Amino acid sequence: MAETHPRSPCDAPPPLLEMRNIGKTFSGMRALRDVRLDVRRGEVHALMGENGAGKSTLMKILSGAYQADAGAQILLEGKPVAIHGPQAARDLGIAVIYQELSLAPNLSVAENIHAGRELRKRGCRWLADRAAMERACADVLSRLGARFGPATRVGELTIAERQLVEIARAMLANARILVMDEPTTPLSTRETDRLFALIQRLREAGMAIIYISHRMAEIYALSDRVSVLRDGSYVGTLERAELSEARLVKMMVGRDLSGFYRKAHRFAGDAPVALAVRDLADGARVHGCSFVLHEGEVLGLAGLVGAGRTELARLVYGARKRSAGTVEVAGGKPLQPRSPRDAIRAGVVYLTEDRKGDGLFLDMSVHDNINVMIAGRDARAGVLDRRKAAGRTGAAVDALAIRVARASANVGSLSGGNQQKVLLSRLLEIRPRVLILDEPTRGVDIGAKSEIYRIIDQLARSGVAILVISSELPEVIGVSDRVLVMREGTIAGELAGEGAISQEAIIELATGSSADAANRSPARAAA
Repeated sequence: MAETHPRSPCDAPPPLLEMRNIGKTFSGMRALRDVRLDVRRGEVHALMGENGAGKSTLMKILSGAYQADAGAQILLEGKPVAIHGPQAARDLGIAVIYQELSLAPNLSVAENIHAGRELRKRGCRWLADRAAMERACADVLSRLGARFGPATRVGELTIAERQLVEIARAMLANARILVMDEPTTPLSTRETDRLFALIQRLREAGMAIIYISHRMAEIYALSDRVSVLRDGSYVGTLERAELSEARLVKMMVGRDLSGFYRKAHRFAGDAPVALAVRDLADGARVHGCSFVLHEGEVLGLAGLVGAGRTELARLVYGARKRSAGTVEVAGGKPLQPRSPRDAIRAGVVYLTEDRKGDGLFLDMSVHDNINVMIAGRDARAGVLDRRKAAGRTGAAVDALAIRVARASANVGSLSGGNQQKVLLSRLLEIRPRVLILDEPTRGVDIGAKSEIYRIIDQLARSGVAILVISSELPEVIGVSDRVLVMREGTIAGELAGEGAISQEAIIELATGSSADAANRSPARAAA
């Protein structure tokens, strides 16, 4: 990850933006209480806090999507301003790039950038001048180093390229303040480095950037200052020189997380095999992969983006068609799933990396999401036992510490960490023998991560075999008993034992950058 070099805060200029006494109440529940934030011109100001701390609500007030409670003040260059809607925010030079990009894939880059303020042909107020819009976009795309043109259809672009379109839109609108919400979540390491270099250039040009992220490394690399919210209240602001992980974590969660990665379970190497994979392939992305997973073991699966980790997991689970290889579950029983339903019946479940797209029913309640796969378990004569289902929901909410006011609330209204725990609780109701977790803490705050690690450790102690796929190396090292590393669709090697599992060793295997990598012990072949 490329590191930028923010300037010293000495002789700091007056704030470009000040938010004072910001409060927000929803249906009698206080989401923000007397929050304040000031941002200087030409700085990257990180905004941190657990999911549900109020970051998104504060930014929606700044963007005009929400209106603050009475008594709140927003000042630009020391002058009070009223932001009554998103258009008012844009007119004031405030732009927001959300996690889920607000672009129309069927339109061109130029049409997306000019959406809502299209250039019209002279003498015809109803006809858009596409040529003029493309000319206006060409310069800003060139300055951003874009490898696509203004006429390119957005649906043909990668996620990283679509982010450039959002940034180009902000620049063409002469934005002075740019809010970026978890911008690196879908990006590869190389794409992240490019984004960081671009943020540095925008900062040097005088743009103020409010950067929201849960990733500590990004905060250290980018930020001039960091402000922290907790439970809807302002906790404090740290200058760059004051930053430390322990201090930030304590500000965010209100407690010390010295035991962050949980590994209280004791894995015995001779434990029974729960899953045995031999020479599994799909003829495209996965080539001859073999490994075993034992009862009560947490097995990490690492590798670069595109190495084939998710594809391998989906082959095991039956969500992807095999071209070769076999899978056996406990006792040597063959698993040849025609669909994920067959894998579930055999006790193998999979938590998808895309909880919103492939996992949760966002318009359904927490209760229904938890019970949807086992609703018929307690039914008699075709009639559901609602009392048992409600008890199951209540137990799951308590066991996984899901923060929700009532089980009837839509799961789409929850924070990312709580959504992830709802999805996990649904899978646990199946009582799995093998649990495959694909990026289990993606987009999840540090407090929720700690809870998920606790759950993983607790499940391993109860004998569940767990395969954890993660792009965060400290995570995969912290929770795993062994680590397999994939490279170009194959398992490049296995790391096991005290001191053998390290970031350097994983990277060597993932990239093939060391001669030693090829000589490391290969992944344990299925017996």
